[in-house]
Amino acid sequence: MKSVLRKLALGASAMAALLTASGALAQTQNQVNMGVAIPAATHGFTGGIVWWANQAKKDLEKAHPGLKITVKTAANAPEQANQLQDLLTVNKINTLVIFPFESASLTKPVAQAKGKGVYVTVVDRGLTDTSAQDAYVAGDNTAFGRIAAEYLAKKLNGKGNIVALRGIPTTLDNERMDAFNAVLKNYPDIKLLDARYGNWNRDDAFKVMQDYLTRFKQIDAVWAADDDMAVGVLKAIEQAKRTDIKEVFGGAGAKGMVKTIMEGKNKLIQADVSYSPKFIYDAIKLTAEARLKGEKLPPNTIIPSVLITKENAKDFYFPDSPF
Repeated sequence: MKSVLRKLALGASAMAALLTASGALAQTQNQVNMGVAIPAATHGFTGGIVWWANQAKKDLEKAHPGLKITVKTAANAPEQANQLQDLLTVNKINTLVIFPFESASLTKPVAQAKGKGVYVTVVDRGLTDTSAQDAYVAGDNTAFGRIAAEYLAKKLNGKGNIVALRGIPTTLDNERMDAFNAVLKNYPDIKLLDARYGNWNRDDAFKVMQDYLTRFKQIDAVWAADDDMAVGVLKAIEQAKRTDIKEVFGGAGAKGMVKTIMEGKNKLIQADVSYSPKFIYDAIKLTAEARLKGEKLPPNTIIPSVLITKENAKDFYFPDSPF
C-alpha cells in the first residue's frame, strides 16, 4: 500500500512539475520584450512623441504583466542606429517600434534587427525599403493637405490669394503639398502665390512670412501646414500690422492651437487638422497587443486626419501633453 501511495505521490509531483514547466513555457512564448526608438524632444511635435511613448509604456506595462517596454530617444540618426544595437544585444528585444530619425540611414539597421527575428513596426517616417518592416503606422498625410485646402477654399468662397509654408523636403511633405495643390486645381480663382520651406520651425516660418508680407500686398489666407510654424506666421502678421489676412491654418493639433480654437481667442485661428503625436501611443499599443496574442498587424495602418473646429476641439485637447 505504501508503495502504491508513494508512486501516486511521485506521479502527482511529476505532473505538477510538468504543468509548472508548461505554464512557464507558455508565459515565455507570450512575453513581449519591446524596444521603442524615437527622436529626442527637440521641438513641440517630437516632445509630444516622447511624452506619448512613455505614457504608452506606463499604461501598457500596467495592463499586461507579460509586456516589457524600453524607450530610447536619439538626437540624430547615428545615435538611433547605435541604440538599436543596444536594444538587440543588451535589452534582448523581440519586438521593435521605431519612429526613424531619418528614412535612408535607418533602413539598414532596422533590416538587420528584422533579420534577427525581431518584429518591426515603423511609425510615420517610412524606410526606403519596406521589406525591412513587418508593419507601418502613420498619419494620413494626403488628408492633411486635402483638408486644409478644402477648408481654406470654402472660407474664401473660392476666390483669393494664399501663401503656403512647407516643412522639410521629405516624401511626407510632398504628399501633403500634392494633396493641397490637387484641391486648388478645382478653384481657378484661388491663387497660390508661393510655397516655401519653413522647416517645421517657428523662427524659420517667421522669416518666410516676413518675406511674403514684404512681397505680396494682398494675402487672404496662409497655409502654415504646422502649428509651430503657425506661431511664427502669426507673430510676423502682428508685427507687420497686416489686416488683409482672414485665416491662418496650421496643422497637427498642438494643444495651444486647439485651446485657441476652443476659446475663440484669435479670429485668424478658426480650425486645424489633426496629426497628433499620439499615433506613437497607438502604434505601440496595437503592436504590443497583437504580439501578446501571437498575431501580426496589417502591413499598413493609417490614422485618419480630421478637421478640428470649435465644435469638436475638446476631443483633440490633451492638456498634459507637451504638444
